Amino acid sequence: MEVSSFFEVRDLVARVGDFEVGPLHFEVARGEALALVGPSGSGKTTLLEVVCGLREGQLVRGEILLGGESLVGMNLEAREIGLVPQDVVLFPSMTVREHLEFGLRVRKRLGKKERREVEGLGERLGLGELMERKVKGLSGGEGRRVSIGRALAFGPRLLCLDEALTGLDEARKLGVMEVLREFLRGGGAALVVEHGETGFREVEIG
Repeated sequence: MEVSSFFEVRDLVARVGDFEVGPLHFEVARGEALALVGPSGSGKTTLLEVVCGLREGQLVRGEILLGGESLVGMNLEAREIGLVPQDVVLFPSMTVREHLEFGLRVRKRLGKKERREVEGLGERLGLGELMERKVKGLSGGEGRRVSIGRALAFGPRLLCLDEALTGLDEARKLGVMEVLREFLRGGGAALVVEHGETGFREVEIG
């Protein structure tokens, strides 16, 4: 399959303690989701965190390019990457709406248009009736959908999903997959860590 590169990893090696990931080389096109496959402990999550800038100090060598621009040394917000971590971390004092608006507020891009888009995204994720609720007390599946919405709402160029559909029932999973397909159809790209059959092009890690 020929890929017109939008996101690219070149000769990447990352090290956490005595554990090393790589060297890795792969490309992702606009509108494509690439699945990272490998056994537990092979470094899939580490790779996502290096790409997002959460483990910048662990990058030993290599290049990370998004839209032709190097991400190495760039701060987290400037990378315009949405991350849905394996373990959902939410702020208990904030509402669902405030979580979805968080990335826009940080980037000072929260206007009337963006508020309407956040409202629509909440509806598509099945969170419409929960928007004014504090996240404390939400179910695991609800919290995961909030995490997905937070990663999407500010309009990232790349989405990193670390077992993001875990804990969702089949109906909710299908709804979230449709939202993710909308993101890809809009010109984004995604890196996906998910156990089992993904239906995406895959690259082996470890």
